[in-house]
Amino acid sequence: MLETVKYLIGSVGASGFGSKCTAEQVTDACADLPCITAIITGATSGIGAETARVLAKRGARLVLPARSLKAAEEAKSRIVTEFPDSEIVVMYLDLSSLSSVRSFVSEFESLDLPLNLLINNAGKFSHEHAISEDGIEMTFATNYLGHFLLTELLLKKMIETAKVTGVQGRIVNVSSSIHGWFSGDGIRYLELITRKKSPYDATRAYALSKLANVLHTKELAERLKKMEANVTVNCVHPGIVRTRLTRDREGLVTDLVFFLASKLLKTIPQAAATTCYVATHPRLLGVSGKYFADCNEASTSKLGSNSNEAARLWSASEAMTAKRFKTSF
Repeated sequence: MLETVKYLIGSVGASGFGSKCTAEQVTDACADLPCITAIITGATSGIGAETARVLAKRGARLVLPARSLKAAEEAKSRIVTEFPDSEIVVMYLDLSSLSSVRSFVSEFESLDLPLNLLINNAGKFSHEHAISEDGIEMTFATNYLGHFLLTELLLKKMIETAKVTGVQGRIVNVSSSIHGWFSGDGIRYLELITRKKSPYDATRAYALSKLANVLHTKELAERLKKMEANVTVNCVHPGIVRTRLTRDREGLVTDLVFFLASKLLKTIPQAAATTCYVATHPRLLGVSGKYFADCNEASTSKLGSNSNEAARLWSASEAMTAKRFKTSF
């Protein structure tokens, strides 16, 4: 009850920020980021678009990968109209396709740009059961597995950039508090993801993808620490906000649900605040493997903090992203 009251009134936490703070407010301490190159997935609308706008305002060079190049160019145009000196590169990327992820990374590397910041923001809520071209359930493929491969393939570039520039690299995985809805032990990742279940539970699939984001963060942080890499990784819950994630279910019921929950909703600038805080704030230098909500460190679910589960997911993810991996139904 107390936490809900703090959320509703925007009470600030140890960071000096709270649920009512905006992305612009939390980046005031990093008002100039001209040395930063950032890749932001899902930046054509919603939280990702606001994250991109604010980082551009602070001077960062942006790479905006998107499945719709038209939408990405429109997002770029909006930012450049507001901040004419912005440097923005638009590139094609379909996160549900592992071959597209590999092609994107190859094309990005050919640009010979540094990489300081990777924000894995893109999200999908598939209401109907669908599988990707790689045989993976679509929500999991888009929200987690594509980002897992993207991060793995870009990690060398991030580590090299940090060594050359002396600026610590940061990876931000956007998750959700809904990751706590998925519970259980010994998840059979390969079986669960690659085989159609009847009936299909869209919420369970979404919760699993967000749990995977949390577990990925935990395991990657441990690996980066062992490598002594000057790169950190953290996970964020942006809060409850209405974005285009619900575009498949626009209508009276959806409108009614959001109306009833309106007192708990954040504006998009507020929802982008935690991502921007974790991505840029000097206070988080060296902080890795943590979970943040309302711009403050928070606790994950019991399963989300399980090191063994994180290691198991990593192994399963390596198998699913291997070029030789074949599914059978």
